[in-house]
Amino acid sequence: MSDALLELMRRELPVALAPCTVSLATTGLVVIDAIHGFCTVGAGNLAPTTHNAQVTRMVATANTLARGFADAHRPILVFLDTHEPGVPEPPYPPHCERGTGEEHLVPELAWLEDDPNATLIRKDCINGFVGAIEHGSHHGMHHNKVVDWVNVHRLETVLVIGICTDICVMDFVLTLLSARNHRLMPTLQHVVVDEGCATYDLPLETTTELGLPPHAAHPQEATHHMGLYFMAARGAVLATEVKLEA
Repeated sequence: MSDALLELMRRELPVALAPCTVSLATTGLVVIDAIHGFCTVGAGNLAPTTHNAQVTRMVATANTLARGFADAHRPILVFLDTHEPGVPEPPYPPHCERGTGEEHLVPELAWLEDDPNATLIRKDCINGFVGAIEHGSHHGMHHNKVVDWVNVHRLETVLVIGICTDICVMDFVLTLLSARNHRLMPTLQHVVVDEGCATYDLPLETTTELGLPPHAAHPQEATHHMGLYFMAARGAVLATEVKLEA
């Protein structure tokens, strides 16, 4: 995508970004898919092929925020994209399949696996809110681990960071906002998205080389902006940086 077209998009579809302060006493942190398959160079079809500044920044920001929440003994919800081998997810090439190693947290965040404040959810689909549905054995009854997490901790704010801005992050945020409006989580008021999220880069010429359909093209800067725009349009707060207040 040309710089001129990207600038046009930013001008015609603006987003309001500002610093944000959240209270640790009433906020939970959600970290989405900070795993090898999206973040580690050469780790898979949707991983960076070379060093990627946006992805590196996301991992660093997620680690800083998670450390702040862990130190304050506040709840952290961690999603890990984990697809079953051989189950297609068009239009994306195979990625983050169970057993490949792509589905594990990057080294900077691996400490979350043992942190008592963190709840890890492996999801087999893009939308973490849907992936958090646990199927029951009694007459098809089920419950949602995200809803339970918010309600158990009586959260007023959920702070979200992760990858991909316009896919897994956006799907989760939009669904969470709708679930909030549907009063599934009575205490939840605000959903804040750290602008430090990231997404992958898959230029049109690369999709052609991989034999993927044209709509699989995914220019990083444009799709990152689109994700932020649609989340803000649905009511999410977009933060350039987040200050944690005791």
